[in-house]
Amino acid sequence: MTDPVLAAHYRTLLLAGLARPGAPALDLAADRVLVVDPATQRLGLLEGGRLLFEAPVSTAAKGLGCVADSYRTPTGWHRIHARIGAGAEPGTVFRSRVATGEVWQGEAATEDLILTRVLTLAGLEAGWNQGPGCDSLARFIYLHGTNQEHLLGTPASHGCVRLANAAVADLFEHLAEGDAVFIAESAAVAHPNPLKGGLDTGAGLCPAPVWGPGGTQRPPAAGRSPLTDLGRLHFAGVAGSGMSALAQFLAMQGGQASGSDRSFDRGQRPEARSLLEALGVVIHPQDGAGLAGDCSGLVVSTAVEEDTPDVAAARRLGVPVLHRSELLAHLVARHRTLAITGTSGKSTTVAMAFQILRGAGRDPSVITGGELTALQDEGLWGNAWAGASDLLVIEADESDGSVVRYHPAVGVLLNLQRDHKEEAAVAEMFHTFRAQVREALVVGEATNLQPFATGATVFGCSEAATFRAEDVATGPEGSTFTVQGRPFHLPVPGRHNLENALAAMAACAALGVPLAAMVEPLATFRGVARRFQVLGSARGVTVVDDFGHNPAKVAASLRTALLRLGGGGRILAVFQPHGFGPLRFLRADFVATFAAELRPVDKLWFLDVFYAGGTAAKDISSAEVIADIAAQGTAAEWAPSREWLVARLAEEAQPGDLILVMGARDPSLTTLAQQILAGLTYPARA
Repeated sequence: MTDPVLAAHYRTLLLAGLARPGAPALDLAADRVLVVDPATQRLGLLEGGRLLFEAPVSTAAKGLGCVADSYRTPTGWHRIHARIGAGAEPGTVFRSRVATGEVWQGEAATEDLILTRVLTLAGLEAGWNQGPGCDSLARFIYLHGTNQEHLLGTPASHGCVRLANAAVADLFEHLAEGDAVFIAESAAVAHPNPLKGGLDTGAGLCPAPVWGPGGTQRPPAAGRSPLTDLGRLHFAGVAGSGMSALAQFLAMQGGQASGSDRSFDRGQRPEARSLLEALGVVIHPQDGAGLAGDCSGLVVSTAVEEDTPDVAAARRLGVPVLHRSELLAHLVARHRTLAITGTSGKSTTVAMAFQILRGAGRDPSVITGGELTALQDEGLWGNAWAGASDLLVIEADESDGSVVRYHPAVGVLLNLQRDHKEEAAVAEMFHTFRAQVREALVVGEATNLQPFATGATVFGCSEAATFRAEDVATGPEGSTFTVQGRPFHLPVPGRHNLENALAAMAACAALGVPLAAMVEPLATFRGVARRFQVLGSARGVTVVDDFGHNPAKVAASLRTALLRLGGGGRILAVFQPHGFGPLRFLRADFVATFAAELRPVDKLWFLDVFYAGGTAAKDISSAEVIADIAAQGTAAEWAPSREWLVARLAEEAQPGDLILVMGARDPSLTTLAQQILAGLTYPARA
């Protein structure tokens, strides 16, 4: 299967090639261009920003060069001069561009055979690969099939570009006489160091230095690509949690990243913008301007619509459009990746696994949607880090179906609940994910996860669990438990967090971390922003900021709040639905959850549905759903505005109460929670 992210790599080479004196005039939004990359021993066919074909090759064993009789592969611009062998049987032998009538059947042969199809190349650069003493056509330089397929991926030819026989037959059908071919040089390319202001130099796919806060340099892991080969990627919606993580990771590894976001255009979230710019991520208006010049690819999420100016500009300019999950899958395949999925608890479990691996001295990387408090303490956004080892911890999202793209070393299935999709649809995705795990699978003990448990490590607290917590004691400040007789302390409350910790521990054990090395990292776990994050107290009232946004997460947060109250005080819950579609899909589930989890003394307020823009159907309202909840006997109100809500809570709250602000996607919810806390401290006067 072709990796679509490689389109950005080939476009980067192509853009560099267009600066050569002999470059042809091309319309990159329409023309076909074949790019051969000797540095990686691969070639790719681009058309209109799409990667139509990609395969390993062999260029010359003696290297690159255009001089006649040098047995080197000529670089620079060429065109397809002739297509020879149409319809010939696979393995057909050619000599001097003519079929001999022989067919190679796989038998051993000492001779270097030219097989199946021949695509002759004519140089376009006078004095370089065209003309006396250097002419590619006169040198009999071809693209052709070979009897030495076992050498593909290494320089082994006598000057031609060899492909597998099936591959050359496929490529032949995509190309016409006159199509452009660019054979890249293997010269070093300079990239800006994101944190020191200097230059990093990398050649092809050779690893570049990895940089940390303050400009400290660490050597990269052997064989690891630092992404500098992908050129400048532009992220539409770069302020989003998943997009910002990828942009930061790219920049941290010395790659080139830019981005745009509607919130930045409105002057919102200056702190987020500053954090990105500090790493070298260049921010553009979301008007398509960021796609001009050297942009090699546009990265989008499911939330970015086709009529967004950046997408329209990419289509017009022939810039490859890559989904966020395609770029993440590219990274997953190039690391020993721990991928964590499930309908609840992903970000927290990712954070715990990262903390364990880091604390055990494994120096992992992380790409996630949640903001790790430990990384925020280091002056970072908190949702990305580029370590020096080959270990990468990621959050594999099931909500948009992208979980099926990943082929991790270790996979974790936390739970399976009705969220963005019906359980059966999510289970089908999980089956695909499970089949793609390369080393080990870790699965929760829930009944509906049993179909995935064969051959997996099952975590939990019951006798059915093979990685089991015992002697469990939960309290308002955290949990204590033992695993295989070793005691652990987890300083974040809630039964769900205990389960998240077990999942992280089991996954890290699969990566070779001993239990003894997990004790200290878990005991010092700082949590994830907006995961039952206590912002403070005023007048004896505690304010908590929380990411709970689906029924299962809401239930877990309400139970944790009750545990923290210890039977005294009330829960004053605030909920903002994170989208019209999710609220519509889960309406009955939300009604049932709030009615079941809130006590008669507790109270609930719904804010209006969060709307981030776009074409979402606004065919349901918070007022409708809150009325359904109130009809179940729950004390529930619709909040007409945030200002009204802040004043209402300041009036309602009593010593011992806990105000729980829940919702997702809207970065201003933390600001609201802080305003509620301030309102308790300095209540508005009538």
